[in-house]
Amino acid sequence: MFTGIVEEIGTVAQVRRGRDSAVLTIHAKTVLENTKIGDSIAVNGICLTVTALFSNGFSADVMHETLNRSSLASLKYGSSVNLERAMAANGRFGGHIVMGHVDGLGKILRKWCDDTAIWYTIQAKPQIMRYIIEKGSIAVDGISLTVAAITEENFSVSVIPHTVKETVLKERREGDFVNLETDVIGKYVEKLLCPVEASQEKSTITKEFLTQHGF
Repeated sequence: MFTGIVEEIGTVAQVRRGRDSAVLTIHAKTVLENTKIGDSIAVNGICLTVTALFSNGFSADVMHETLNRSSLASLKYGSSVNLERAMAANGRFGGHIVMGHVDGLGKILRKWCDDTAIWYTIQAKPQIMRYIIEKGSIAVDGISLTVAAITEENFSVSVIPHTVKETVLKERREGDFVNLETDVIGKYVEKLLCPVEASQEKSTITKEFLTQHGF
């Protein structure tokens, strides 16, 4: 589990692509402290498992499902990425519950300044928008942000300069895609309040059918 508070910006040192997967090697410093092979690190909001450690970075495997659902497929040598280690049990909960399981991509429609705040309006698919609420939490490329405004097709966040400076948001422009993870609590609430619909297709196996076929 993560909190959406980015610890540092890493740099992609190598991308080794397979047929449907990839291996990322990322240069980093802070997130290497006390990290072991098998530990989790969020890369642009995506939980990846450390498979190799070096003095100046780490490697992680990226599976087909992750490449399909996220912007990791577009990473290349020199790309900047947000990095956060999994939350320690004795750590501060500075953001919100972030699982590192991205729901899908959003597209930056507009970026503008309002005094010191930097605003981003992001378009997302209906299946993602349904879980986004005004004043709720959203992880954008792994950054814990508060939803400031919302419509049926997009939402807006107002970001302080410090967050923009310390994350890859400073490189994001209109038209860029970002990884989105909605608040996991909303998904569980929906699941509990909406049991399997009675309208699901019913079985055609009846008592009469079984009798006719010798059962």
